Amino acid sequence: MAYKAPVRDLTFILNEVLEIDRYSNQPGFAEVSSDLVQQILEEGAKFAEEVIAPLNKVGDQEGCKWDNGKVTGPTGWKEAYQQMVEAGWPGLSSDPAHGGQGMPAIVGMAFGQFTAAASPAFSMYPGLTHGCYEALHANASDELKAIYCPKLATGEWGGTMNLTEPQCGTDLGLIRTKAVPNGDGSYNITGQKIWISSGEHDFTDNIIHLVLARIEGAPAGIKGISLFVVPKVFVNEDGSLGDRNEGAQCAGLEHKMGIHGNATCVMSYENAKGWLVGTENKGMAAMFVMMNEARLGTGLQGHSIGTAAYQAAVEFARDRLQGRSLTGPKNADGPADPIIVHPDVRRMLLESKAYVEGGQAFILWTALQADLQKSDDEATAQKARDYMGLITPVVKAFLTDRGFHVASLAMQVHGGSGYTEHFPASQYLRDARITLIYEGTNGVQALDLVGRKLPANGGRAIMSWFADIDAFVSDNSGNEAIKPFIDGLSDSKKKLQEATMWLMQNGMQNPDNAGAASTDYLHIFGLTAMAYVWAQMAIAAQKAIDGGSEDPFYVTKLQTGRYFVERILPDAGSHLAKLKTGADVLMAMPAEAF
Repeated sequence: MAYKAPVRDLTFILNEVLEIDRYSNQPGFAEVSSDLVQQILEEGAKFAEEVIAPLNKVGDQEGCKWDNGKVTGPTGWKEAYQQMVEAGWPGLSSDPAHGGQGMPAIVGMAFGQFTAAASPAFSMYPGLTHGCYEALHANASDELKAIYCPKLATGEWGGTMNLTEPQCGTDLGLIRTKAVPNGDGSYNITGQKIWISSGEHDFTDNIIHLVLARIEGAPAGIKGISLFVVPKVFVNEDGSLGDRNEGAQCAGLEHKMGIHGNATCVMSYENAKGWLVGTENKGMAAMFVMMNEARLGTGLQGHSIGTAAYQAAVEFARDRLQGRSLTGPKNADGPADPIIVHPDVRRMLLESKAYVEGGQAFILWTALQADLQKSDDEATAQKARDYMGLITPVVKAFLTDRGFHVASLAMQVHGGSGYTEHFPASQYLRDARITLIYEGTNGVQALDLVGRKLPANGGRAIMSWFADIDAFVSDNSGNEAIKPFIDGLSDSKKKLQEATMWLMQNGMQNPDNAGAASTDYLHIFGLTAMAYVWAQMAIAAQKAIDGGSEDPFYVTKLQTGRYFVERILPDAGSHLAKLKTGADVLMAMPAEAF
């Protein structure tokens, strides 16, 4: 099965749904035309399909190899990464001042869907590097930026983030890694970090680690955490590479269920030299730039794996002969019909297609908000910042949950064949599973949504979100051709609003109620967000049809959207019913009874 990048879908979303040409007055968009984006995506698709995708199975089968602190990637991966750097893809949306191309985030996220689907493990190397770059770009001193940002922006050097330790994951206030000042502006970093993606490899001459540590005498908990840049190799004043930072070493590799092609490392720091990023004891705020980017990237990754898994399932369903159609043979000259004629197989494929295409639009809509944060108009920028804070946990959790679900459906479509390693379904399912866990488990994302994001600024973001949907529904309520989409969105928004009110009334009274409701609330939110973008796609598709287009793409888009509205969106009602049961049934049982 050969992965095909969904260029037509993404150009439809960018040009006809979001109409990015309308944003030419916004920072970063002045020279970005729809024609240019089309060319970028077409070339990006070729790179993803021809260079990256063939390496996916190789990475799964070979994995990475550790030998005395050095890590070697799978066959062909180093060469592909260097080819990627030479073509300029890692710097697509980096600052031109550092050698990047300055494309809006929405263009980078579109290309990211291609690379993450072609090989999620491979895409993590440039993805984490870009996150490291963004964190330094936002928080580091001009001196540190000058040293590290240019090579990170272009992907010539790799980047990582080092948070987790053996005794703590989500609760970073428990970290023990310490930083001791040397008196010359540098610090000695000592501690152990685990599960560090891309922590060591042979793709680049240098790897720049962002490490959370506690300066001696700092306050306890997260209030005493600082962020440090710790290079694998020191950089000389003229920009050339110097001596090895011997205190920073990869102590081993994790043996994992999936994403074998990415080096997940145990990193040992023994008096490794590093430099403070930003202000002492403000490391969490600085690292959140990278963490939020990683969460969006993880949502994109989970969704993209689902995209590739869906494509494999469709190909299998068209070729696999088994049984006859309930309404009579469709392959009369053959011994049996292809399984795509069977209603239950179509149910699985249509459910997958609806999530895949809705997720594509949800990701790009969110990426547009990331770009609008930089608007010169403060009202526009504030709303975009509010939406990014509110939506990030939903993108991460909802899209990874649904991406894994699609990968599971793809295995089911394959039947017994999918459970073997002769077909790609097994790898997709294994690779997708981690996306629900890392960068903050989906349960943590749900708690973040209801506990921090909803009440932020007096609930300003969620109230603005509801107002925008109400205005959208009002503006399009007279369009009979897309009435099911508008009605579905309106109904789902009401359920989300009802769930929000329930949380306000019951969550403060008993915090366990908020915790018990959080996952169901996030899924109502995700379904509503997807209903919103599906309604926007329906308007654009119907407009093209009304304009005389005979391209079957638009009819298919409406048919897929109708499936979402009629067969998936009603799930919001069951989530609301479960949410309202509160915490009693969850918390009544004593721990020893489990």
